[in-house]
Amino acid sequence: MIYDIRHVTTYSYESPVSFARCSLRLEPRSGDGQQLVSHGVDIRPEPADRTIRHDFFGTHTESVLIETAHRHLRIDSRSRVSVSRRAPAHTTPSPAWESVRDAAFESTSLGPESPIGYVFASPLVPVQRPVTLYAAMSFPPGSGILTGAVDLMHRIRTEFKYDPKATVISTPLDEVFEKRHGVCQDFAHVMIAGLRGLGLPAAYVSGYLRTIPPPGKPRLQGADATHAWVPLWCGVEIGWIGFDPTNDILVETDHIVLAVGRDFSDVSPVDGVIVGSRRQKLTVAVDVLLVE
Repeated sequence: MIYDIRHVTTYSYESPVSFARCSLRLEPRSGDGQQLVSHGVDIRPEPADRTIRHDFFGTHTESVLIETAHRHLRIDSRSRVSVSRRAPAHTTPSPAWESVRDAAFESTSLGPESPIGYVFASPLVPVQRPVTLYAAMSFPPGSGILTGAVDLMHRIRTEFKYDPKATVISTPLDEVFEKRHGVCQDFAHVMIAGLRGLGLPAAYVSGYLRTIPPPGKPRLQGADATHAWVPLWCGVEIGWIGFDPTNDILVETDHIVLAVGRDFSDVSPVDGVIVGSRRQKLTVAVDVLLVE
């Protein structure tokens, strides 16, 4: 599959902003079944300085400095990505989850692909006993790690309600878990917290999901959005497998990876600081178009 992706982020300010410094994580990754073909970002007003680095997790991060007074900031990212990825069947035999847990803690590598970096609590994903006990119901002793993760993903999909008005980015995990309402970010954080509570390595992915309109209905421009899901390390032989608890599916060719980290705080597509006052409005529009 080849996709053209357009991701437009617009900030509108009630009063002029004299200075802004932003970090952009908008370049899709290459690897894990996908290849970046092209990428570019247009920023208005034009930045005074743009620098590029790769963070610990390998995410392409662009630092942008804007010194022109402005009331609107528009960040227009366009990418072409080729994706070829196949998930294992839900019933595929897999190692017992306890053996995967033990292998993760015995890892001798500290690199970004090492499972040990995704076992412990992170800023937005604390390890909490109620969430651990919830996840443990899907992992009886000796059961395969794939079987357990598929069951946990399914339970989150059926027992939590998708509700964009229920949470904001800063809503804590325990509140999400208690309300059982939220969005893809919340469901991914709950699944990660449960897996890490059992000692299993789970990461957070920010990316895109191709949406297919109902039969007979046109596809709406800008109807797509950024998405989140959970890669789980399933042992040395199987490696990392993606689980999408929002949709109760394993990750295949409809998912495009933007950035990988421990939780949303590592992979926010746009963040930064401004010098200004009064209110601001954020608008995000994403188009994921199948080219081939």
